[in-house]
Amino acid sequence: MCGIVGYIGPRDATPILLNGLKRLEYRGYDSAGVAVLKDGRIEIRRDAGKISRLEVLVAQNPLQGTIGIGHTRWATHGEPNQHNAHPHTGPAQEVVLVHNGIVENFLTLREELTAEGAAFRSDTDTEVIAHLIERLLSVEGGLVEAVRRALQHVEGSNAVVVMSTREPDKIVAARLGNAGGVVIGFGEDEMFVASDLPAILEHTRRVIFLEHRQMAVITREGVEVFTLDGEPVEVQPTTVPWDPVAAEKGEYRHFMQKEIHEQVRGLTDTIAGRVDFREGRIHLPDLHLTPEFARRLRKIFITACGTAYHAGLVGKTLIERIARVPVEVMVASEFRYADPIIEPDSVVLAISQSGETADTLAAMEEGRRKGATLWSIVNVIGSQAMRIADGYISMQVGPEIGVASTKAYTAP
Repeated sequence: MCGIVGYIGPRDATPILLNGLKRLEYRGYDSAGVAVLKDGRIEIRRDAGKISRLEVLVAQNPLQGTIGIGHTRWATHGEPNQHNAHPHTGPAQEVVLVHNGIVENFLTLREELTAEGAAFRSDTDTEVIAHLIERLLSVEGGLVEAVRRALQHVEGSNAVVVMSTREPDKIVAARLGNAGGVVIGFGEDEMFVASDLPAILEHTRRVIFLEHRQMAVITREGVEVFTLDGEPVEVQPTTVPWDPVAAEKGEYRHFMQKEIHEQVRGLTDTIAGRVDFREGRIHLPDLHLTPEFARRLRKIFITACGTAYHAGLVGKTLIERIARVPVEVMVASEFRYADPIIEPDSVVLAISQSGETADTLAAMEEGRRKGATLWSIVNVIGSQAMRIADGYISMQVGPEIGVASTKAYTAP
């Protein structure tokens, strides 16, 4: 799990990238880096350790530009050191990218590229993608087509954000599978891209989310979205109902302390407008639960990871006690391998704060394959788990940034 942020517009990109990365540090703190394009060159600052070290490096060696990308890393391939830190470039320094995910066939690709004369400066799988894109950029003649062609060679779940000196007026972002989200934010004559909402929330609340096998071409004026097969995709921005102040620590020492104290408000916001205590009725219109289906419902499978799994265990007790519907709770990473017996009129209920948890999304796909109705409980409006579900409940607790879950545990 890594954090990604990008910016294109009239302002200096560097402070925007650094502030965005600080809001994503919970996604990785092995190393961090930023890259900007200026005067036809790629300028990179990166270092091992937390983002505070990167800030010191940038203060000592400033860089400026109106288009840039940044990354905070949780290491998978290669030690957490300076030369493995993102962003990574191609051999001719014409392409630079940041990456979240694992290239499952990177050893094969690396061996093929090495046999053709490529020299690698890092131990990461990310650099393989940079080499592929730059090589295809020379052949295909365009960044968008080069990214599309390169990703056809890549196996696994991955998200990439790419810039090139050849086309300094755009950022290209793409998503393959469930390596984490790609959210694109709309500003005034400026655009943002990130792996998670907190990175860009202070700048915009109008966003779109990329789906599996989609890519976006981002300029100052807006965004065009295509499938990896080149088909255009119509998109409409969603307005996220989160207050930007909610992503600030305020008077608290850290986000976890803040979010512990926000639990009561999170609970009241979640039930507000949904529970009628006077009439004894509950309104969940987005769940799309009809009286007919409620009478047919035979079993609910709750699937989640980590803290959300434990929330599911509490949910099992409450649902069985109140609704008298059998409930089975399964860790999402085991769901598809367990080959659960899902009969007609069963529900797979996924719980995920971010709505982008890879194992939980895989469990939902397995539930769909077996013919279940899919429900989700999510906190991030517009997230993948919300979009692919037949019905959903939003937690409405605001951004949860602390690694240890608090309000997103009590709200479901």
